[in-house]
Amino acid sequence: MKLYGRYLSPFVRRVAVTLNVLDMPFEHIEVAPFDEWERAKAINPVVRIPALELADGEVLIDSAAILDHLDEVAGARALVPRAGKPRREALKLVATAVGAMEKTVGAVYEGRFHAKEKIEQAWIERCENQAVSALQALDAVAAAAGRDGWLLGDAIGQADISAAVAFSFAAMARPKLGVAEKVPNLAVLAARLEATPAFQKTRP
Repeated sequence: MKLYGRYLSPFVRRVAVTLNVLDMPFEHIEVAPFDEWERAKAINPVVRIPALELADGEVLIDSAAILDHLDEVAGARALVPRAGKPRREALKLVATAVGAMEKTVGAVYEGRFHAKEKIEQAWIERCENQAVSALQALDAVAAAAGRDGWLLGDAIGQADISAAVAFSFAAMARPKLGVAEKVPNLAVLAARLEATPAFQKTRP
Protein backbone atom coordinates (compact mmCIF):
# COMPACT_ATOMS: atom_id res chain seq x y z
CA MET A 1 0.00 0.00 0.00
CA LYS A 2 1.01 3.59 -0.59
CA LEU A 3 -0.08 6.44 1.68
CA TYR A 4 0.00 9.86 0.04
CA GLY A 5 0.27 13.04 2.07
CA ARG A 6 2.38 14.67 4.74
CA TYR A 7 2.43 13.75 8.41
CA LEU A 8 2.00 17.44 9.13
CA SER A 9 -1.66 16.77 8.28
CA PRO A 10 -3.48 15.20 11.24
CA PHE A 11 -5.73 13.36 8.79
CA VAL A 12 -2.77 11.72 7.09
CA ARG A 13 -1.11 11.03 10.40
CA ARG A 14 -4.08 9.24 11.96
CA VAL A 15 -4.17 6.90 8.95
CA ALA A 16 -0.42 6.25 9.19
CA VAL A 17 -0.60 5.56 12.93
CA THR A 18 -3.51 3.20 12.36
CA LEU A 19 -1.57 1.30 9.72
CA ASN A 20 1.33 0.99 12.17
CA VAL A 21 -0.89 -0.14 15.04
CA LEU A 22 -2.47 -2.78 12.80
CA ASP A 23 0.95 -3.88 11.51
CA MET A 24 -0.02 -3.17 7.90
CA PRO A 25 3.11 -2.31 5.87
CA PHE A 26 2.90 0.75 3.64
CA GLU A 27 5.04 3.15 1.68
CA HIS A 28 4.73 6.80 2.65
CA ILE A 29 4.85 9.23 -0.26
CA GLU A 30 4.90 12.93 0.62
CA VAL A 31 2.50 15.09 -1.38
CA ALA A 32 1.53 18.67 -0.55
CA PRO A 33 -1.72 19.56 -2.39
CA PHE A 34 -1.30 23.33 -2.20
CA ASP A 35 2.28 23.20 -3.45
CA GLU A 36 1.92 20.25 -5.84
CA TRP A 37 -1.56 20.78 -7.27
CA GLU A 38 -1.29 18.70 -10.44
CA ARG A 39 0.49 15.85 -8.72
CA ALA A 40 -2.12 15.74 -5.97
CA LYS A 41 -4.96 16.03 -8.49
CA ALA A 42 -3.66 12.98 -10.35
CA ILE A 43 -3.97 10.99 -7.11
CA ASN A 44 -7.25 12.45 -5.87
CA PRO A 45 -9.50 14.62 -8.09
CA VAL A 46 -10.62 16.53 -5.00
CA VAL A 47 -6.94 17.49 -4.51
CA ARG A 48 -6.94 16.48 -0.86
CA ILE A 49 -4.92 14.16 1.30
CA PRO A 50 -4.71 11.50 2.55
CA ALA A 51 -5.12 9.01 -0.24
CA LEU A 52 -4.31 5.33 0.13
CA GLU A 53 -3.38 3.26 -2.90
CA LEU A 54 -4.12 -0.44 -2.41
CA ALA A 55 -2.03 -3.27 -3.81
CA ASP A 56 -4.34 -3.63 -6.83
CA GLY A 57 -4.04 0.06 -7.71
CA GLU A 58 -7.40 1.17 -6.27
CA VAL A 59 -7.12 4.54 -4.54
CA LEU A 60 -9.15 5.33 -1.44
CA ILE A 61 -9.72 8.95 -0.42
CA ASP A 62 -10.79 10.66 2.83
CA SER A 63 -9.34 9.47 6.12
CA ALA A 64 -12.69 8.24 7.46
CA ALA A 65 -13.28 6.05 4.41
CA ILE A 66 -9.71 4.78 4.52
CA LEU A 67 -9.96 3.88 8.20
CA ASP A 68 -13.27 2.11 7.61
CA HIS A 69 -11.57 -0.06 4.98
CA LEU A 70 -8.64 -0.80 7.27
CA ASP A 71 -11.03 -1.93 10.01
CA GLU A 72 -12.77 -4.20 7.52
CA VAL A 73 -9.45 -5.78 6.57
CA ALA A 74 -8.37 -6.03 10.22
CA GLY A 75 -11.44 -8.06 11.16
CA ALA A 76 -11.33 -8.94 14.84
CA ARG A 77 -8.51 -6.43 15.34
CA ALA A 78 -10.64 -3.52 14.09
CA LEU A 79 -10.13 -0.30 16.05
CA VAL A 80 -13.81 0.68 16.03
CA PRO A 81 -16.45 -1.73 17.40
CA ARG A 82 -18.61 -3.29 14.70
CA ALA A 83 -22.08 -2.49 16.01
CA GLY A 84 -24.33 -1.21 18.76
CA LYS A 85 -23.71 1.34 21.46
CA PRO A 86 -19.95 0.69 21.67
CA ARG A 87 -19.67 1.61 17.97
CA ARG A 88 -21.78 4.73 18.41
CA GLU A 89 -19.71 5.82 21.39
CA ALA A 90 -16.45 5.26 19.54
CA LEU A 91 -17.63 7.10 16.44
CA LYS A 92 -18.78 10.03 18.56
CA LEU A 93 -15.34 10.36 20.14
CA VAL A 94 -13.64 10.01 16.77
CA ALA A 95 -15.94 12.67 15.30
CA THR A 96 -15.09 14.97 18.23
CA ALA A 97 -11.38 14.48 17.58
CA VAL A 98 -11.82 15.08 13.86
CA GLY A 99 -13.78 18.24 14.67
CA ALA A 100 -10.83 19.48 16.72
CA MET A 101 -8.52 18.74 13.79
CA GLU A 102 -10.77 20.54 11.31
CA LYS A 103 -11.11 23.64 13.45
CA THR A 104 -7.39 23.81 14.14
CA VAL A 105 -6.74 23.52 10.41
CA GLY A 106 -9.33 26.25 9.82
CA ALA A 107 -7.48 28.61 12.14
CA VAL A 108 -4.18 27.87 10.40
CA TYR A 109 -5.61 28.32 6.91
CA GLU A 110 -7.14 31.70 7.73
CA GLY A 111 -3.69 33.07 8.39
CA ARG A 112 -1.96 31.25 5.56
CA PHE A 113 -4.26 31.91 2.64
CA HIS A 114 -5.52 35.42 3.29
CA ALA A 115 -3.60 38.64 2.87
CA LYS A 116 -2.69 40.14 6.24
CA GLU A 117 -5.24 42.95 5.89
CA LYS A 118 -7.99 40.43 5.12
CA ILE A 119 -7.38 37.98 7.95
CA GLU A 120 -10.50 37.65 10.09
CA GLN A 121 -9.27 37.38 13.66
CA ALA A 122 -12.76 36.70 14.97
CA TRP A 123 -12.98 33.63 12.74
CA ILE A 124 -9.60 32.39 13.93
CA GLU A 125 -10.69 32.76 17.55
CA ARG A 126 -13.95 30.98 16.86
CA CYS A 127 -12.14 28.05 15.25
CA GLU A 128 -9.65 27.90 18.11
CA ASN A 129 -12.45 27.97 20.69
CA GLN A 130 -14.26 25.15 18.90
CA ALA A 131 -11.05 23.10 18.77
CA VAL A 132 -10.43 23.61 22.49
CA SER A 133 -14.04 22.75 23.32
CA ALA A 134 -13.73 19.48 21.40
CA LEU A 135 -10.45 18.63 23.09
CA GLN A 136 -11.97 19.39 26.50
CA ALA A 137 -14.78 16.94 25.79
CA LEU A 138 -12.16 14.28 25.04
CA ASP A 139 -10.24 15.33 28.15
CA ALA A 140 -13.26 14.54 30.33
CA VAL A 141 -13.39 11.03 28.89
CA ALA A 142 -9.64 10.62 29.40
CA ALA A 143 -10.02 11.73 33.02
CA ALA A 144 -12.64 9.05 33.63
CA ALA A 145 -10.41 6.43 31.98
CA GLY A 146 -7.46 7.15 34.26
CA ARG A 147 -3.79 7.74 33.50
CA ASP A 148 -3.19 4.23 32.16
CA GLY A 149 -6.59 3.62 30.62
CA TRP A 150 -8.11 3.97 27.18
CA LEU A 151 -10.98 6.19 26.11
CA LEU A 152 -13.14 3.14 25.47
CA GLY A 153 -12.59 -0.47 26.46
CA ASP A 154 -9.37 -2.11 27.58
CA ALA A 155 -7.22 -1.66 24.47
CA ILE A 156 -6.18 1.09 22.10
CA GLY A 157 -8.88 2.10 19.64
CA GLN A 158 -9.41 4.64 16.90
CA ALA A 159 -10.79 7.08 19.45
CA ASP A 160 -7.43 7.06 21.25
CA ILE A 161 -5.44 7.44 18.04
CA SER A 162 -7.53 10.28 16.65
CA ALA A 163 -7.74 12.08 19.99
CA ALA A 164 -3.96 11.94 20.51
CA VAL A 165 -3.29 13.10 16.94
CA ALA A 166 -5.78 15.97 17.36
CA PHE A 167 -4.14 17.06 20.60
CA SER A 168 -0.59 16.90 19.23
CA PHE A 169 -1.58 18.81 16.10
CA ALA A 170 -3.28 21.58 18.09
CA ALA A 171 -0.29 21.85 20.43
CA MET A 172 2.08 22.13 17.46
CA ALA A 173 0.00 24.33 15.16
CA ARG A 174 -1.45 26.72 17.78
CA PRO A 175 1.09 26.79 20.63
CA LYS A 176 -0.34 30.01 22.09
CA LEU A 177 -3.53 28.13 22.97
CA GLY A 178 -1.69 26.23 25.70
CA VAL A 179 -3.80 23.11 25.15
CA ALA A 180 -1.63 20.97 27.45
CA GLU A 181 -2.77 23.05 30.42
CA LYS A 182 -6.39 23.11 29.27
CA VAL A 183 -6.68 19.36 28.68
CA PRO A 184 -4.18 17.74 31.09
CA ASN A 185 -5.71 14.26 31.00
CA LEU A 186 -5.73 14.15 27.22
CA ALA A 187 -2.15 15.43 27.30
CA VAL A 188 -1.17 12.40 29.40
CA LEU A 189 -2.84 10.00 26.96
CA ALA A 190 -1.18 11.72 24.00
CA ALA A 191 2.24 11.57 25.68
CA ARG A 192 1.82 7.84 26.28
CA LEU A 193 0.96 7.24 22.66
CA GLU A 194 3.55 9.62 21.23
CA ALA A 195 6.20 7.51 22.98
CA THR A 196 5.18 4.37 21.06
CA PRO A 197 6.81 3.29 17.77
CA ALA A 198 3.48 3.57 15.91
CA PHE A 199 3.41 7.30 16.65
CA GLN A 200 7.14 8.01 16.59
CA LYS A 201 7.39 6.74 13.02
CA THR A 202 4.86 9.38 11.95
CA ARG A 203 6.31 12.48 13.59
CA PRO A 204 5.77 15.55 11.37
